[in-house]
Amino acid sequence: MVEIERKFLIIGSEWRQDSIQSEADIYQAYLFEDEQKSIRIRVKSEKAFLTIKMGKGISRHEFEYLIPKDDALKMIEQAHLPCLEKTRYEVLFEGNTWEVDVFHGKFEGLVLAEIELSNENQVFAKPTWLGQEVTFDPEYLNVNLFKQL
Repeated sequence: MVEIERKFLIIGSEWRQDSIQSEADIYQAYLFEDEQKSIRIRVKSEKAFLTIKMGKGISRHEFEYLIPKDDALKMIEQAHLPCLEKTRYEVLFEGNTWEVDVFHGKFEGLVLAEIELSNENQVFAKPTWLGQEVTFDPEYLNVNLFKQL
């Protein structure tokens, strides 16, 4: 599957006034990463996933598999991996769902918004709370934040 997404910094807390559809705590760690691919373990509420991402930029191949939560936690523990911690909110704005990630721990204060698109040229309404686009800035990739833990 190809994932097409754009990522933005968020300005202020006005996003909380839009329609929040869901909220989930996320813990994730990376088993492997290089410039073109990564293997991630993610625990999201009571579910866990093993995700393989390949490529760079707006469009990347993504393969995600549901795994037992106990297995995910055991892999993280056995590999002695730190976890990137965040709370994800799904926010509905003008017919599109935005994933707003509020980071915790070392990255407290960082808030990012992502939108998944059906194609790279899709036009979408931009909420006023969006700041600078960071889609192409590797500093804001979760895998690169993880490397700083």
